Amino acid sequence: MAIVRVPAENRTIRDDDAITRYLSERGIDFERTAAGKQLPATATADEVLAAHAGKIAELKARGGYVTADVIDVTAKTPGLDAMLARFNSEHWHDEDEVRLIVEGRGLFHIHPAEGPVFAIEVEPGDLIRVPRGTHHWFDLCGDRRIRAIRLFQDPSGWTPHYTSSGVDREFQPVCFGPSDIAPASSRM
Repeated sequence: MAIVRVPAENRTIRDDDAITRYLSERGIDFERTAAGKQLPATATADEVLAAHAGKIAELKARGGYVTADVIDVTAKTPGLDAMLARFNSEHWHDEDEVRLIVEGRGLFHIHPAEGPVFAIEVEPGDLIRVPRGTHHWFDLCGDRRIRAIRLFQDPSGWTPHYTSSGVDREFQPVCFGPSDIAPASSRM
C-alpha cells in the first residue's frame, strides 16, 4: 500500500481510497493492481512483461502508450549513484511518467504548481501516472531496490528537463514502509 506524506501540512495518508482521491485532485493517477502472477526474483524482463501483459495492454489502449520496458535497480547496479543523481533532481518530462511497481519501493516527490510538495512512497502493486509537465523527482528507499514496468508514448522514451530550482534539496528521501520502521521492541 502506498503512503502519501505532505510535510508542510504534517499530514500522512495511508488509506488507498484517500490516497487515490488526494492524488486525483492533483492530476496524478494512482491505483492498486493485482501483482500479477508471483514471479521469482530471477525473472527476466520478458517474463515480467508477460506476467503483466493484460494490464500493459489496458494502459496502452487508455493512455496512448506504445512501448513498455522493465527497469531493474538494486544496490549492486553499476553506476547506481550517478543514475540516482539524474532521478533525484527536480525535473519534468514531455510525456507522462507511468510506473507499475513490481518489486522494491521508491519515493516520488511531486512539486505541484499550486500547493505544497508531497511524497508518494510506492511499493509492489502500485501503479502511478505522473502527467507530462509535472515537476517531480524520485528516490529509492533504504534497501535501494526497485523493479518497475515503464510505459512510454514515444518509443525513444522520455527526456528529463531539469528545473535547477533546488527545491529537491529541501526534502529528505525518507521512507516509512514496514521495513523502514523498527518494531517498538527493537528500539529499546
